[in-house]
Amino acid sequence: MPVTFRQLRVFVTVARERTLTAAAKRLFLTKPAVSMALGELERQYDQILFDRHRNRLYLNDYGRQLLPLADELLARSHDIDHLFDEAQISGVLHIGASYTIGHQILPKLLSEFRAISGHEHQQVTIANSTSICRSLEAFDLDIGMIEGRVVDERFSIKPWCHDRMLIAVAADHPLAHRTHVAIEELTNYPWLLREQGSGTREQFIRFVAPHLPQWKLGLEINSAEAIINAAAVGLGITCVSELEAYRALQDGRLKEIPTGIEMYRGFSLILHKDKYCSPLMKLFLDYCLGFDKEALWKTG
Repeated sequence: MPVTFRQLRVFVTVARERTLTAAAKRLFLTKPAVSMALGELERQYDQILFDRHRNRLYLNDYGRQLLPLADELLARSHDIDHLFDEAQISGVLHIGASYTIGHQILPKLLSEFRAISGHEHQQVTIANSTSICRSLEAFDLDIGMIEGRVVDERFSIKPWCHDRMLIAVAADHPLAHRTHVAIEELTNYPWLLREQGSGTREQFIRFVAPHLPQWKLGLEINSAEAIINAAAVGLGITCVSELEAYRALQDGRLKEIPTGIEMYRGFSLILHKDKYCSPLMKLFLDYCLGFDKEALWKTG
């Protein structure tokens, strides 16, 4: 008996949701129906596809081999179903963006993409770069937009655009009006930093920390806006994206400390190499690569 699309759809959904209950809810099926379809698939292949632990299901080696093929087959089936639609571009585009991109770039980019493509069904996940890569690995996302560095042969990484990092303090901080501050002078001040795994924290560790004999973490927050607000009221020094801090710098709540260190970071578009690139994905990817990068700085 051949494998059915229904069985593959159940398999892919269970792989993403990790519980039968959540998969059933997503598929609008009963939990016994999901369990039956998954059991039928495993019997047909004569292989267990998931490890079961405390009511959660985790893909094993056999399941990980099947996932990209099942995902592609379902995506191609959708393309065939909608091949002759007038718009020819349909489906939901699952986008993952790290915080700076998700907050400062993606709204403008999606607005323009919708205008030129007519496609309005995007689902956006905003998380740190490490989490975005994990979601791409699990095939939960179609495309990632990240600010951190990634070295992983499973991913196709396309350099995209850039952002400048800077060191900033509150407007009334003793260092705020200095014309030059040696980086070593910042050793004894508390630092307000993003969480580990974020592209911003990586930039601090890469460019700033090596110049400090020691440094003190004053506060760790997984929100750039919260860090900017904390720095603006004098809780410490921060290393932050110029895109994120633009308005706070313009209205005078923050002041950049001129240390002489130039810190630029690249943004990248990232895809899983085994992920089928649908016409919708290709259209969005091509649009991103042709996006006016100078528009990123027109934030006033």
